[in-house]
Amino acid sequence: MQYFEVNFDGLIGPSHHYGGLASGNLASHRNALKTSSPKQAALQGLEKMRTVLRLGYRQGFIPPQPRPGLSTLRQLGFSGSDEDIINTAGSDAPELLSMVYSASSMWAANAATVTPSLDSADGKVHLTPANLVTTAHRAIEHPYTFAALQRIFHNPAVFNVHPALPGTGAFADEGAANHSRLCASHGSAGTGLFVWGRQRGTDTTRLQFPARQTLEASQAIARQHGVRQAVYLQQSARAINAGAFHNDVVAVANGPVLFFHEQAYEAESQQTAFAQLSELGEFTPVCVPAAEVSLDEAIRSYLFNSQLLSGPDGDMSAMTLIAPTECQEVEAVARYLEKLTTDDSQPIRRVEFVDVRQSMSNGGGPACLRLRVMLSEQEIAAVNPAFMLDEAKIDALQQWVSEHYRDSLHPLDLLEPEFMHECKRAMAALTEWLGCPDLYDGLV
Repeated sequence: MQYFEVNFDGLIGPSHHYGGLASGNLASHRNALKTSSPKQAALQGLEKMRTVLRLGYRQGFIPPQPRPGLSTLRQLGFSGSDEDIINTAGSDAPELLSMVYSASSMWAANAATVTPSLDSADGKVHLTPANLVTTAHRAIEHPYTFAALQRIFHNPAVFNVHPALPGTGAFADEGAANHSRLCASHGSAGTGLFVWGRQRGTDTTRLQFPARQTLEASQAIARQHGVRQAVYLQQSARAINAGAFHNDVVAVANGPVLFFHEQAYEAESQQTAFAQLSELGEFTPVCVPAAEVSLDEAIRSYLFNSQLLSGPDGDMSAMTLIAPTECQEVEAVARYLEKLTTDDSQPIRRVEFVDVRQSMSNGGGPACLRLRVMLSEQEIAAVNPAFMLDEAKIDALQQWVSEHYRDSLHPLDLLEPEFMHECKRAMAALTEWLGCPDLYDGLV
């Protein structure tokens, strides 16, 4: 039976703005309170999906979440009409208005952790939405994510969509951004590689930024999914302090390949985990030396926040890296990539550059924008077809964006009640087009 990597990208919502809400995300803080372009952001994201589709890969999408999240503001004590809530929050607590308008669900790598049927004890595809408790603007996402994933992966005989883990710091979970699957081929059993930043008893005083993923959360996900083979690897404090708030800022995997920065992991943990991976199956580590690309250059360019893809038919001998255009602009990274693609000792043979600058300016590159789901042909047929893309659907979504999104958006624009109505009209049109007008009923 043939298996395929299907990428479900987060469709960027109409409230995409630069709020600077994410501690440890250097790009987010660098561009805080600047003017964004929601229209350009969404169109760039859709063009990235089109690029992957045209290269021969299967492509789906996850719809944006309804914004503003007025139910959250009501929980926080705001009352009255929707307009009253916007006006009061805008005058009394504008930072909360930015929080409930956040379009950060666009980064679908944080939507969930996924275990394919080949690797689970019961032979089902398992998905668990991330609770994202480390940051307030993302902690409100998982109920919507759960609802969306239940609609997309709607056949319970094939898929098991779990609720998020308990929303406590001990089980802080950031989803697939800290999880990889290593395997000889897409159609063979694999090993789940779970990367974590802290565990119970970790001395966090040496961390400048939060370690967002806990070992306890990763272990809970593996138990919940019935993962047959799991390896746990500790992210280095050095990487976290440099701005690698997720593992996918310093590493990316595909098939047997783990492409990573030399300073991504704690040395002792790396030695143990790599030995386990070698014992469990085919494993090809590709290490980028700090002497060639510094940690700062890797994070600034988002070299590792690229999509690493085998051939559309699953060929692991000639992989493609879907990288942000920023990698061409950082001299050391551009030089390294030119050298990499001619190195016959490893299988990365091609780099395809994509422009996702609006997302990059808020702290997320090509890999942040997608959730990878390994599926057989039969499992793909069990996915809700409304969320699978072809060229015509991408055209239709681009038309929807052009009709409903603003060309520019400043955080102060969130104070306008009219912008709330624009967002509501946009989401109503999208869910109607999807045939799921009740997608988020009871959650807004």
